[in-house]
Amino acid sequence: MPNKQPGRLGDPKMTIEKDPRTDPRLANAIALDEMPKTAAPDIAEPHINLIRYSNQIEKDWGINHSLEWENMPKFETVATSQEVIKGTDDNEIVLHLHRPIDQNSPKPCIVHTHGGGMAIMSATDPSYARWRSLLTTLDLVVVGVEFRNAGGALGNHPFPAGLNDCAAATNWLFQNKKQLQISEIIVSGESGGGNLAIATGLKAKKEGWLSRIDGIYACCPYISGSYAEPDVRFPSLKENDEYLINCKQMAVLANLYDPEGRNTENPLAWPHYAKSEDLEGLPPHCIAINELDPLRDEGISFYRKLLEARVPVSGLTALGTCHAAETIFPDVIPEITLNLATSIANFAKSTGN
Repeated sequence: MPNKQPGRLGDPKMTIEKDPRTDPRLANAIALDEMPKTAAPDIAEPHINLIRYSNQIEKDWGINHSLEWENMPKFETVATSQEVIKGTDDNEIVLHLHRPIDQNSPKPCIVHTHGGGMAIMSATDPSYARWRSLLTTLDLVVVGVEFRNAGGALGNHPFPAGLNDCAAATNWLFQNKKQLQISEIIVSGESGGGNLAIATGLKAKKEGWLSRIDGIYACCPYISGSYAEPDVRFPSLKENDEYLINCKQMAVLANLYDPEGRNTENPLAWPHYAKSEDLEGLPPHCIAINELDPLRDEGISFYRKLLEARVPVSGLTALGTCHAAETIFPDVIPEITLNLATSIANFAKSTGN
């Protein structure tokens, strides 16, 4: 008798709490989570409804922010500050700098691009502030980019606004390396931030400033755009649908990023569409994925594209975990969170060899 297929491929009613592959600690935490679950509208609805939805889910995801700040580790060895720079569209971009408090020599710099499908959330959210500080304790300088979102409180700025801001931040950091005591520059983010990290590298190559980036580390990247009608090449979109995030929700955020659908196969908007000639010559990459993430398979597919283009690439899989579990549940799975952070730090330091 054939083995039953995993997740919702084998049982359309399966949940992440009941999936036998789920880390029991995560299953318990998610079962106890009381975060509101606002249903996503159909992408055929008026654009204003999609904007309203993005505003609401941003509030839903922020319901525990005050508690997260209360439980924030102190990170006494980390100094934080802000810089405000000018973007290419004459807009202001706030950069959140985290550095070792006793820094006396150049360190690798992580340009952090936060998650949220390029449409919601903020670099000021506690989970991202905590993530930047954790990375900093591993002897790095970390800079969070408050890029323009396609929806939510920082919207409404469709593609390429957010990408332009990430590129502007990367260039500003390069131009100020000596003053900021930065050695290598690595662009890294999770989910939508993973998209922006990869796309920043592609944009740099296209525009002729690729030498300013030493590496790209993308976690659970949101890079295909194929969520309204899930691509059969990525069975995890069905297998792990509704496991913390869902395809209908991701389709709305993708629509906000490119409302007129003019960039559905533009690799700067959706990096999975990059061809070998777009990828050849890129700096080292690492692609980290979560086993129970709807986005898992597009991350794996992109990893293989990088291999085919002869880009130096490595990978990391967090078994038993949902989408972006390391940043969402750091107190539930602390060793898995630290493992990802350590992997990023080791990757960053290796680019200088």
